[in-house]
Amino acid sequence: MRIGVAATPDVAIPTLDWLLQSEHEISLIITQPDRPAGRGRLLQQSVVGQWAESHQIPVLKPENSTELIGEIEGLDLVLTIGYGVLLPEAILALPKRGFLNLHFSLLPAYRGAAPAQRALRNGETVTGVSVFQLDKGMDTGPIFTQESLHIDPSWRSFELLEHLAVLGPEVVKRSFAMIESGQSPYEQVGTASIAPKISKAEAKIDFRLDASQISDAIRAFTYEPGAWTIWKGEPFKVCAAEISDAVVGNPGEVFVRDKSVYVVTGSASLELLKVIPAGKKEMEAIDWARGARLTGGEFFG
Repeated sequence: MRIGVAATPDVAIPTLDWLLQSEHEISLIITQPDRPAGRGRLLQQSVVGQWAESHQIPVLKPENSTELIGEIEGLDLVLTIGYGVLLPEAILALPKRGFLNLHFSLLPAYRGAAPAQRALRNGETVTGVSVFQLDKGMDTGPIFTQESLHIDPSWRSFELLEHLAVLGPEVVKRSFAMIESGQSPYEQVGTASIAPKISKAEAKIDFRLDASQISDAIRAFTYEPGAWTIWKGEPFKVCAAEISDAVVGNPGEVFVRDKSVYVVTGSASLELLKVIPAGKKEMEAIDWARGARLTGGEFFG
């Protein structure tokens, strides 16, 4: 089949690499327009745009979905992977077999922009991927294939997404085989839930919460947008932590014990493992604590 792929983030790369070696033809890559990035705010194309350029595949970067008219009608289908744009029904009908989406949850659970992050935030132990036919709703179309994945308790959102992305090629392959053999997808069954994008405000740590809730939030929000608090008037990110009962005190209070850094929560405490102080790179929490020269009685928040 002649395939178009509409994608933006690096989670699309395993599936793109498989498609490149498959019997199918990647005729077009559609990705988000170049955006300012880095300290110099220079325009930079998406990871998928860079991939397409390196493999000499035509790239389209529409500012508006109407720019797809006249570009995708000759394709058998378009596969979307984290493209980041809701497409109108008139555009979805242009390819011969419409649009498919590789989504990082077991639909109908976690429809929306941040399924992996929301699964971690809610303490889920199992998630997965779904390939389904796009329709006018938000991740509501009929499903071709799904594959489940057990979540390792240590995984943060970027690590979970890496493992989910690796499942992409197989479920896409199976879905394409179903289409070519004339098999129909099945309607979604089960309890639907929504996974909206994570805001920076939501990612602020509330140390009055239970330690497990905070731990889940840190896993869910690392690295984007980053679980954060305030230290001496500056933003301070926590990138990795473990639940501990080593210290007691008031929520947000910081302790250093036996070359480890702890913060008190509404239940137990958390041992901080990796942090990003304002203006610094990620570092071991104990290295930050040594530089901060803690004297006792300090609080986050």
